[in-house]
Amino acid sequence: MKMNKWSLLSFAAAGALLTSLSVQAAEVKIALDSPPDMEKAGSYVWSHTFAEELKKHGMAAKEYPRGALGGEAERLDQTSQGLLEVNMADVKSAGKIDKLIFGLYLPYLYKDNDHQDRAVAHAGLLKKINANIAKGGVRILAMTVVGPASGIFNTKRPIRTVKDMAGLRMRALDENQIALYKAWGSNGTIVAWKEVPNALQTGVADGYMNPSFVPVMFGHTDFLKHFTDAKSIVGGRLALASNDWYMGLSAKDRGIVDAAAAVATKANRAWLKKAEPGMLAGLKKAGVSIVQLTPEARAEFETLSKKVYTDGVLTAAQVKIWVDAANATR
Repeated sequence: MKMNKWSLLSFAAAGALLTSLSVQAAEVKIALDSPPDMEKAGSYVWSHTFAEELKKHGMAAKEYPRGALGGEAERLDQTSQGLLEVNMADVKSAGKIDKLIFGLYLPYLYKDNDHQDRAVAHAGLLKKINANIAKGGVRILAMTVVGPASGIFNTKRPIRTVKDMAGLRMRALDENQIALYKAWGSNGTIVAWKEVPNALQTGVADGYMNPSFVPVMFGHTDFLKHFTDAKSIVGGRLALASNDWYMGLSAKDRGIVDAAAAVATKANRAWLKKAEPGMLAGLKKAGVSIVQLTPEARAEFETLSKKVYTDGVLTAAQVKIWVDAANATR
């Protein structure tokens, strides 16, 4: 049987995990997606708090550094197979199984992270999504915030209006972001996160869209010199769990996991409120220029962005679920 590159990598990683399992069968493995920094990394605030809560209640847990268990694709494979209990993942990992989750990325739909949380809770969306992605062997324990709504970073010039986006080639996370960049009059190219520094240095990409703290944390301010606080996509990441592992827990242990996830989510949201005021200051200190959009410029970005609601991967019915939830919780 012929194996592709990802299958071979996943097989190797699975072998390492099986070896670990033979040593510590009851250990909850948590694959990190960010540096272990409780001050700067919101995703790590969630994962570390979750691990400590499990330990506090008698469940062994171990954090694995970012990249130690492979990239997003390999970790998703391991989680769906029950080899990895908890994976700090991108939204696209769940979106590969069910696209409804991409409603988190609809631009300018949510006022802020709190609004997005209210919308998800109001419509019971997490329960709906988990019912759908269970067929892929995973479930969402929590949505984690990594920063305020995304802005536009680039190496070329300040972006004050949509017209300033012309000619830029932006790093995209997926096809949804490419569609958004096209709506803004620029272009997108999908680049893996680990390749971003090289892409920015060589001109393969001129910038990306992310929360304000990202270039400081990952050392990209040597290349990115301009930031527009567009507040376009609230987004975030996911704490994904193996569905087989979760459903196989005793009622007591499942209660511990659910409670730990709730405590970790509360800590994650508290981190954002504390850290957000200093994020723009960090960019200024690193020499990045900051543009605040005028109401007129923001309105133009917002109008153009809504074109991707029905041109993207979601059906009209799926978009309506998210839009109705957002409108009901403003």
